[in-house]
This record gives sequence, structure tokens and C-alpha cells, in this order.
Amino acid sequence: MNSRERILAAVKTNQPAYTELPSLAAFQSTNSGSLDSFRTSLDNLGARSYLIHNTSEIEDIIRAEHPALGTVIATEPGFYSGPAWSWQGGDGRQLEHVDMAIIRASLGVAENGAVWIPESQLQARVLPFITQHLSVVLSAAHIVPTLHDAYTRLGAPEDGFGVFLAGPSKTADIEQSLVLGAHGAKSLMVFILLPDPHTDSHHRELLNKK
Repeated sequence: MNSRERILAAVKTNQPAYTELPSLAAFQSTNSGSLDSFRTSLDNLGARSYLIHNTSEIEDIIRAEHPALGTVIATEPGFYSGPAWSWQGGDGRQLEHVDMAIIRASLGVAENGAVWIPESQLQARVLPFITQHLSVVLSAAHIVPTLHDAYTRLGAPEDGFGVFLAGPSKTADIEQSLVLGAHGAKSLMVFILLPDPHTDSHHRELLNKK
């Protein structure tokens, strides 16, 4: 047995005893996340949130907030009229001139304003980071209280990639002065899709919390 083998054998025979991981039950909740808390967290992050009843409302709001946008692409045709071109193919450089990307998120976290976007919704991994401005569409029913609840809900992701995204890009490297829009999307708009008031009684509760 050489020196390497003796060291590895010594390490192997001197392992600490296995211990169970601590329970995270105290951090988890069966309740849905607070819409108010989620919107407050978004405000604190420098993002803007909008309550909508239909995705057809998105285009008018974006045009009002960003009247000078050039290229806009959407991952679903109902988000915006006339996506520019077949942008999904390529190595990402085909997206370098995108001014606004509109993507659906599958989860929102009330405690920190983060949204979870799996690769199946992104369609191109670089999209939320290369676009000048970003819009996210999220169902109000998919807001959870904490990040622990989000991981419990997600379980083992089926996609090969996904990202928790919280607010627009920012930096405070220089003199601790916060600057929004540093090395990714310069702004973030979150469209919270409320339930149909004619089919979901929970809608009234959400409106009362606006």
C-alpha cells in the first residue's frame, strides 16, 4: 500500500457518524402565498407588478410603459401580437437586439418576490438575461409563501435547467450606490393573472387584498 492508498484508507475509516438532516417543516405552509406580500417584495426589488384578468391586457400596458420598444418577443402568442421571428434556434446571439421578452413563470414566492422559470418556459436559456427589459406572467394561484414551499412544490424538476429570478439586474459595487439594470434585464414587469371572477370565488378574496 502506497502513501496515497494509506491516506485514503485512513480517511475512509474515520468518517463522522451519519446524522439525519434537520426538519424544515417549521418553514413550510399549506396556505397559498399572500398577493400583497408578493407585490410588496416586487416593489422592494425594483420590479413593477400589474393585476390582470386576461393576457390580452399585457400588450397595452407594455406599450404604455415602454413606448419606444423595438423588438419584442413572447414565449406564448397570446402575450403580444406579432413576435418578431423564429428566435428559438441558434446559440443565443440571435437575441442580442431583443428589447423586451415576455415569459411565463410557474411559481412566485411571496417572501422575496422571486419567480421560478423552468427551461420549458424559457425556450432559450439566455433569454431573460440578454433582453433589455423582461416581463413575466404568473398566475396568482401559483404564489407560495416561502422559498421552502417553492422547493417543496417543485420537487425534482423535470427540466434540465430553471432559474429563480428576483427583480431586475442590479449592482451596488461602486460606493454602495444601488443601480438597477447592471448586467441583465434593466427592468422587470410582473403580470399577475387573477382567476376568472365568474368561475373562481377566490377572486373576490384577492381583489379585497389589492
